[in-house]
Amino acid sequence: METVAELLRHKGSDVVTVLPETSVFDALKIMERKNIGAVLVVDEDGEVAGIMTERDYARKVILVGKSSKETPVAEIMTKRVVYVGPDNSVDEAMALMTEKRCRHLPVLDGGKVSGMVSIGDVVRAVIHEKNIVIDQLEHYIAGSL
Repeated sequence: METVAELLRHKGSDVVTVLPETSVFDALKIMERKNIGAVLVVDEDGEVAGIMTERDYARKVILVGKSSKETPVAEIMTKRVVYVGPDNSVDEAMALMTEKRCRHLPVLDGGKVSGMVSIGDVVRAVIHEKNIVIDQLEHYIAGSL
């Protein structure tokens, strides 16, 4: 079973961050440029303050008629960040995402951010793992015929 650390080795450990005072509009421009669905919000000391997702934008800006150019990320970010550690399995990450209904998990290692995984990353890893098992079973069955 693959760990989150192994997943990050394959996909990379870059984490896109913004400061709490960044405008929602600027954060969205970054997300569009990087083709990502969330940015981690960190303070000047690099400590995690929250996470801003596309869902936060839809629910807390668009649906209430706020201006994305005038609203700081701190006003709409999710403050209670759900995260995983590098030693958690990919299956544990997927279960946590399902339970907490989130699509992005920062990876914290000793209190420091070491990466970010999305539901897409996790599903790709699970499918890859299942395909390996299927190949092994096919070889086993073919060998016993």
